[in-house]
Amino acid sequence: MSTPTRALGPFQVSAIGLGCMNLSHAYGTPPSREQAERVLLTALDAGVTLFDTAALYGFGANETLLGQVLKPHRDRITLASKCGMHGADVNGDGKLQRVIDGRPETLKATCEAALRRLQTDVIDLYYLHRWDRQVPVEDSVGALADLVREGKIRSIGLSEISAATLQRAHAVHPIAAVQTEYSLWTRNPEIAMLEACQELGTAFVAFSPLARGFLCGDLRDPSLFEAGDIRRAMPRFQPEHYARNLQLLDGFVALARLADCSPAQLALAWLLAQSEHIIPIPGTTSERHLLNNLHAAHLRIDASMLKQAGELIGEHSVAGPRYAPATQKEVDTEMF
Repeated sequence: MSTPTRALGPFQVSAIGLGCMNLSHAYGTPPSREQAERVLLTALDAGVTLFDTAALYGFGANETLLGQVLKPHRDRITLASKCGMHGADVNGDGKLQRVIDGRPETLKATCEAALRRLQTDVIDLYYLHRWDRQVPVEDSVGALADLVREGKIRSIGLSEISAATLQRAHAVHPIAAVQTEYSLWTRNPEIAMLEACQELGTAFVAFSPLARGFLCGDLRDPSLFEAGDIRRAMPRFQPEHYARNLQLLDGFVALARLADCSPAQLALAWLLAQSEHIIPIPGTTSERHLLNNLHAAHLRIDASMLKQAGELIGEHSVAGPRYAPATQKEVDTEMF
């Protein structure tokens, strides 16, 4: 069965890519090195060609992992990473903290380090992970344009930005992709970004397309999250909001059953059906979940069922904002 593909800048990539963050970062204890390698190679064997990482993930550990595992297969994949948000020893105590820094010299230094960790001569798609409001976006994108000219990256992306910021950036250099959270329960890109991407020929890469696990259908008790799980700080997973969100889940699971697919497949199929320029990048630490997710690109689910899914879970029905106030201040995306 051939893998469906979609256009991303100068590349044709698998219609569903792999978000690699949780192999090193963010959702509690990451999997073992051996298990992470199994997930990456299973994805490769199953036809995934878009692999997404960042300097931030594991403070370089995720790029190192991908470099070690995927170097022998480099010519088969489109490799995406990110700069502008990374770990730094802010207090001089040897402990890395997350910093947002979009200065041209920082972005160029981050790229050099990423190339070493990824064990490659060129990164196919390099995102500005966050727009640093202390630096005009034109200056940050100008630095990335320099890296294109130097042959160190092939295309430029932006993450968590608004349509207006995309237009400003695109005036400096073509933007191949915008990456922002998009799923049934996070619909902010529908305000302006999806249309802006379509007008500019920019791919839209949807991260957390399964709502950070919610749309898999079996996440019933967020109190069981490990101490280091970033969802603990997210309003939608707080008890008062999650109790309401949980009321949506049984109906969604029942709808997936009617569609003869898993809840995750229904969520991904819904996303793929919204537009040809949308590329979801679900992450997982399980080969079984990975293969289940990828099968969504082959499904033909009745349009009426996809419509029902969108009516059941959406801006009108989901309780709680996407981020806590401090994190929301760091992103530039439109809000309802």
